[in-house]
Amino acid sequence: MAAAHDTGRHAHHQHEKQADHTGHGDHHDHHDHGDHAAVFRRLFLIMLVLGVPTVLFSPMFGDLLGYEVSGAGLWVSPILGNVMYFWGGQPFLEGAWDEIKQRRPGMMLLVALAITVAFLSSWAATLGWINPELEHWWELALLIVIMLLGHWIEMRSLSQTSSALDSLAALLPDEAERVVGDDVEKISPAELRLGDVVIVRPGASLPADGHVIQGSASMDESMITGESATVRRREGDAVVAGTVATDSGLRVEVTALGEDTTLAGISKLVDDAQNSSSRAQRLADRASGWLFWYALAAAAVTAAVWMLIGTPEQVVARVITVLVIACPHALGLAIPLVVSTSTERAAQAGVLVTDRMALESMRDVDTVLFDKTGTLTKGTPTVNGVESVDMSDDALLAVAAAAESDSEHPLATAIVGAARDRGLTVPPATDFSSSPAVGVEARVDGRLVQVGGPYLLEQENQRELEVAEKWRTDGAIILHVLIDSRVAGALRLDDEVRPESREAVDALHSRGARVVMITGDAEAVAASVSAELGIDDYFAGVRPEDKSAAVRSLQEQGRRVAMVGDGVNDAPALAQADVGVAIGAGTDVAIASAGVVLASDDPRAVLSVFALSQAAYRKMVQNLWWAAGYNLLAVPLAAGVLAPFGFILPMSVGAVLMSLSTIIVALNAQTLRRLDLRPEAVITDG
Repeated sequence: MAAAHDTGRHAHHQHEKQADHTGHGDHHDHHDHGDHAAVFRRLFLIMLVLGVPTVLFSPMFGDLLGYEVSGAGLWVSPILGNVMYFWGGQPFLEGAWDEIKQRRPGMMLLVALAITVAFLSSWAATLGWINPELEHWWELALLIVIMLLGHWIEMRSLSQTSSALDSLAALLPDEAERVVGDDVEKISPAELRLGDVVIVRPGASLPADGHVIQGSASMDESMITGESATVRRREGDAVVAGTVATDSGLRVEVTALGEDTTLAGISKLVDDAQNSSSRAQRLADRASGWLFWYALAAAAVTAAVWMLIGTPEQVVARVITVLVIACPHALGLAIPLVVSTSTERAAQAGVLVTDRMALESMRDVDTVLFDKTGTLTKGTPTVNGVESVDMSDDALLAVAAAAESDSEHPLATAIVGAARDRGLTVPPATDFSSSPAVGVEARVDGRLVQVGGPYLLEQENQRELEVAEKWRTDGAIILHVLIDSRVAGALRLDDEVRPESREAVDALHSRGARVVMITGDAEAVAASVSAELGIDDYFAGVRPEDKSAAVRSLQEQGRRVAMVGDGVNDAPALAQADVGVAIGAGTDVAIASAGVVLASDDPRAVLSVFALSQAAYRKMVQNLWWAAGYNLLAVPLAAGVLAPFGFILPMSVGAVLMSLSTIIVALNAQTLRRLDLRPEAVITDG
C-alpha cells in the first residue's frame, strides 16, 4: 500500500527474529500483530527516553539553541547514541540487509544509510578526526525515534482481532455423543471415525458430516447455506457439521471427518482466498526506492563537484548533509499516520478497519455484492400478511399466537411478536404439542387451534386459501391456521427487508456503482427482494463454494468487487472479494474474513467506507507529495546548488526543514478527524 507496508514488513520480520518465531511478516498471515505492535511501542518509548538526553547533550544542538555542552557532558550523546544506533536502529539495519539481498533498495536501506552516516560522522567529529560541525548525534536520535514511531503506528494498524479459521472451528461442538451398542459415550469430535453413529440432541450442533438414520429435525443451516428458514431433514438426508437441530433429536451416521467436511471446505476457501490476496508494490514503496537512488546519485554528484571546487572537509560536509537531509522522516510517517488517523476516526463512526489494503482498495470498487439474509434483510421472519375467513385478522392472529406461545421455533416467535406489536390480547392455551414438519396445536378457549404448513393441510384434508399462491410467488413462508380442523385463515411471513437497504442501493447507484445481491434462498425470494430494492442483478440458490465463485466471475469481468455479508457462508466470498465488508452483527468468522467490519446493521454504512477510503487516499497522496517533494527540493540545496550565488544550506536549517515537513504531514493526517462518516451525512454529501 505504501512505504509503511514495506517498513512494517521488515519490522515484523525483525520482531519474529527477536521472538524466535518463524514465518513472514505479512498482514495476510495468521499472526498476532498486536504483539508486534507492543514490541515496537516498547522500543519506541525506550528510544524516546534515551533520545532526549542524546539530543540535549549534542554540541551541535546546543549551538543551534545557544548553549554550550562541555566536560563530561560531551560524552553523554556518544554513549547513548551508540546504544540507540545498535539497539533502536537494529530493525532498519536488518531491513536494509534484506533489501540488499532482495536487490530492492528502498525505505529501509535509505534510513540505514542515513543513520550509519550520521553515526560514523558523529564519532569522527567527537574524536576530533573531522570538523566538529559534522557531529550529528541529535539527528541520529531524532531519526531513530521518529522512524520507530512510524513502525509502531504501522504494526498497530496491522493488528488483527481474531482468526477466521479459529472461528470456523468454534462452530463444532466440544464433544460428541457416540452410540456404542446400547450405551452412549461422550468423546471429542476428533475421536470420531467413519461409520460411527452419533446422537444430536435438540439445540445441539453436528460434530461431523453424515446422514440421518433415525428421527427428523428442523435444521438451522444458515451458517453454512445462508438460508434464513430452517430445513427439515429426515432419515436418509445428508446433514452438515456445524448445523443445529432446532426442535428434535437425531441419530446420524458419520460420513465425513476433518478436512473432508463441508465446514473444512469453507475453511480452506477462506484460507486460500486470504493467501491469494495481492502483494503488489505500492506507491510509497516505489517512492522510497526512487528516493534511495536519487539520494545516492545526489551524494555522488555532490562529492565529485566539491572535490573540484572545495576542500576535503567541504566534500565530507556536503555529502553527509545530503544523505542526512534525504532521510525520509516525513515519508516514513506519511502513510502510517493517515492509516492510524483514518481507522481511529472510522472506529468512532462504527466502521472497523482490520485490513488497510481493503480501506485503500474501496475507492476503486465499482460493484457491491450484498448477501441478502441478515444484510439487506433482518435475517428473521416477520408476519407481513394475515388473511382470515370468517373472523377479523386480529382475532385470527391472536389465536395463532396463543397456539404458538409455548413453541421456541423462529416462526412461532415471529407470530407471537406480531400479536404483541399489534397490542392484541393473546388468550391462554392448553394441551400444547408440536409435530415436526407439520406444525403445532393447542386448545384455545375450548377450541382446537392448529398452525402449520402444507403437511398440516394434507393431514386434515384441507385446501389452502387462494391468496397463498400469490404469496408463494413472492417467496413468502405460508402458514395456515385451522380451528377445529377447518381452515380459518393464513399467515404470510417474510424475511423483512431493512428500511435502510433501498436508500443504500440508491446511493450506490448515484455513485456509479453496480449493486448485485447473492443469497442461498430460492429464486422467488431473491427476485422479490431484488425488485423491491431496485438491485441490478442477483444470484439465487447459491451454495457457499459458489459464493466465492460468483465473486470471481464478477472479477473476471474486470469488476472491482466489494462483498458485504454477515455469515459463515459469506466468509469465502468476503476473503475472495477485492474488499470484504462484514456486518458487525454477523459471525466471528465473517468479521475475521473481512477487511472492513460495520459495527451496525445499517447497509448504508458501506457508503461511509467509500467516503473514508477516498478521503484517506487523498491524504496519502498529499502526504507523499509533500514528503517526497521536500527531499526533491532540499537535497539540491544541501548539495550546494546555490553555492555560486553565495548560499549553502546549513545542516541545522536542513534538519529544521526536515522536522517541519514531518509536522506538516502529521497535521495533514489529523484533518481526517473532521470527516463526518454518519451514513445519512455521507449519502447527503454524495
